[in-house]
Amino acid sequence: MKHMKGEEEVMTSQNKKNKAVVDGLYRAISRGDTGAAAGYLASDLEWWFHGPQNCHHMMKMLTGQASGGGASFRFNPRSVDAIDDELVIVEGWEGVHAYWVHVWKVNQDGLITQFREYFNTWLTVADLRKRPSIPLKMAAAGCSSATSSTLWQSHPRDLAKRSLPGLMLAI
Repeated sequence: MKHMKGEEEVMTSQNKKNKAVVDGLYRAISRGDTGAAAGYLASDLEWWFHGPQNCHHMMKMLTGQASGGGASFRFNPRSVDAIDDELVIVEGWEGVHAYWVHVWKVNQDGLITQFREYFNTWLTVADLRKRPSIPLKMAAAGCSSATSSTLWQSHPRDLAKRSLPGLMLAI
């Protein structure tokens, strides 16, 4: 989680480590080194996917099913954000037809234990924890600002005019 210190943001050391793990994974993927990429992943990786069925590009890369030819999809991260001392969110797009968000959960040992992939889907990550002082009546009445805080949202940039489904990842 980023903590505010004066006007500047200071990232926790755990977040820095987690970003380094995910950066290493993307470097291995860009080299086509599936062996090195596998070294970043837990053997029992939990995998979630939301998007068109023909867009399982990351699965194909990590399992070695992606072709070595030039037609293979390339993940070019445009933003990488670490939040909550265990999540790293990577966002990218290629033109107007491919927008993706990857949410990686990294454990204390530096292994990725969970992967959520959202393809052509806007994503909001909200924290629904740490609210013990909120009266139950407020939560039941739908006071979302009292029961959650947004940790991250998709950055539409040049894709803002596209109509894409939106999802919320609650942590």
